[in-house]
Amino acid sequence: MTTEATPTEKYLEVQASDEFAQLRRRLRNFVFPMTVAFFLWYALYVLLSAYARGFMSVKLIGNINVALLLGLLQFVSTFLIAWYYSRFAAKQIDPIADKIRDELTAGAAARGAAARTDEATETGPEVAK
Repeated sequence: MTTEATPTEKYLEVQASDEFAQLRRRLRNFVFPMTVAFFLWYALYVLLSAYARGFMSVKLIGNINVALLLGLLQFVSTFLIAWYYSRFAAKQIDPIADKIRDELTAGAAARGAAARTDEATETGPEVAK
């Protein structure tokens, strides 16, 4: 009889680990402030569009006004946040997540190898035919 943890128990063990808590903390420390900042930036754009029409209609260059520039900057900021998150995740999130995954898959691989060895010894050499 084996006393190894079931997959569910292993996942619960990982969830309770310090590494997983650190992973979640780093992710939250990035995602929440960035989400708030972007939402405030978007809300500013909407409020200016609704209540500061004179300011938003100021022409900057030719037919390009403040509203158009701020609207295009919404797209730019979205791509910058995505790019920054990609860099952040590669440096801060992925190494921890990879380590946790490797520990889980190494345990699963060891359990699978042990199970195959047990099957081979129980059934004998005639199974290999």
